[in-house]
Amino acid sequence: MLEVELKVKIPSLDPVRAALVSRRATFLGRVHEHDIYYNAPHRDFGVTDEAVRVRYTNDHAVVTYKGPKIRKFGLKAREELNFGVESGKDFETMLDRLGFTKTTEVNKWRETYRFDGATISLDSVDELGTFAEIEIIIENEDTNPTGQIGRIAKEIGAEGEPILASYLELLLSKRSAAQS
Repeated sequence: MLEVELKVKIPSLDPVRAALVSRRATFLGRVHEHDIYYNAPHRDFGVTDEAVRVRYTNDHAVVTYKGPKIRKFGLKAREELNFGVESGKDFETMLDRLGFTKTTEVNKWRETYRFDGATISLDSVDELGTFAEIEIIIENEDTNPTGQIGRIAKEIGAEGEPILASYLELLLSKRSAAQS
């Protein structure tokens, strides 16, 4: 399974939200996501372009592995494996015992919609601002969803230069620049 997404920075969530509502997109909810990213002791995920995170939302935790980005479609695509854990804190303790180190934390409020076969997220990310993501899950790399994603982006007013970096990468880059 491959996640293909367009992420763009937008000045305000309101116009995109209004476009989704007017097109009768299905509102799936709004949640606060608190993500804690880890680096492995045996390889540097910053070099291999991988990620391991523990995401806390409401009363549960989900662990995610993200494989290296595939730039085949001109958008960001990558393998993503997710699984729920009974205790995020226990999983974090296990990672610590295995030698993994915390990289950073990302906090965001996310509104999620379903529209025309895609998942659309409207994100307000601490320290970074507001973004729209349009994501389609494909079963194999031969399927190219860029046309559908581009059409949806235009229809809901979420156009712009695709951001291929993750929120983690954007936040680390911003913090690094501020320290320079």
